Amino acid sequence: MTTERDSRHVNDETTHSPRERFYRRERQSVPAARDFTRAALSDWGVPPGAYDDILLCAGELTTNALLHGVPPGRGLRLRLIPCGDVLRVEVHDSGGGEPRVTAPAGESGRGLFLVAELADKWGVAHRDPGKVVWCEFGLTRWSHGSGAQQNAPAGGQGTGDPESRT
Repeated sequence: MTTERDSRHVNDETTHSPRERFYRRERQSVPAARDFTRAALSDWGVPPGAYDDILLCAGELTTNALLHGVPPGRGLRLRLIPCGDVLRVEVHDSGGGEPRVTAPAGESGRGLFLVAELADKWGVAHRDPGKVVWCEFGLTRWSHGSGAQQNAPAGGQGTGDPESRT
């Protein structure tokens, strides 16, 4: 079961408000989070060339939260925050720990490695309880030409307030 809070303003064509949804600790939450993200991207008119990277990162952050950050009986919150030409993806969970990029080994361990490679920025902000793992995408890199990623900077890690744009 999921719950959604969609804070779009009525008759506001120029401003896209954040969207968020709560997911329970269950396998179906990952594809549901990707579907939710895809719908928001479409509604906001995000260039289709950006979808793959954003959906992959939203899915990886959700998967990591479910595997490592969400205690039994709890859930996670996915927030999508558009701000001009930047889209921020946040996953809030109530678990401890400090997510770190590690070298992929076998079939697992690739989540944050992929996020670090595909997103323009990513980081972790602590909250009580838990943390927010976030990543940001500058959408202008997909707005020209065929939709292929152009001049994408290497992913960077930062830490800080999940409400700030760093």
